[in-house]
Amino acid sequence: MTRPTIYEFAGGVPAFRALAAAHHERCLADPVLEHPFSHGVNPEHVQNLADYWAEVFGGPPAYSGRGGDHSAVLTMHSGTDAEDELGVRFLSCFLAAADDAGLPDDVEFRAALKSYMEWAVAEVMSYAPHNSTVESGQKIPQWTWDGLRP
Repeated sequence: MTRPTIYEFAGGVPAFRALAAAHHERCLADPVLEHPFSHGVNPEHVQNLADYWAEVFGGPPAYSGRGGDHSAVLTMHSGTDAEDELGVRFLSCFLAAADDAGLPDDVEFRAALKSYMEWAVAEVMSYAPHNSTVESGQKIPQWTWDGLRP
């Protein structure tokens, strides 16, 4: 018996759309996380986020299929001089959004989501300093039940 991907276990496209929408809503309601959106929100943000996370967790290549890659995501968040509190709040909103979205309340599943987001937040925050540069052409990371796939 083959174990489903995290994407499949979560519930596929509808689950990641719900997660992205819930996370976005929580970010807009947070006084620290709201600031990056104060200059406007890309109307496709929630869809892009859902597609990106779905692809990370083993879903279809919808985000990269539109020409997006990991470098673009990192570049979007680089050079912001964001402080550590932003990352902590982002993780907290993500974990709460999993509840809001009705994702499975399974210990291993939730641990996989948390470990991914801890890794992702650390990586994004490493590019926060003002003069950060991002290497181009980085592929979307693949996160499995065992963590980052090399």
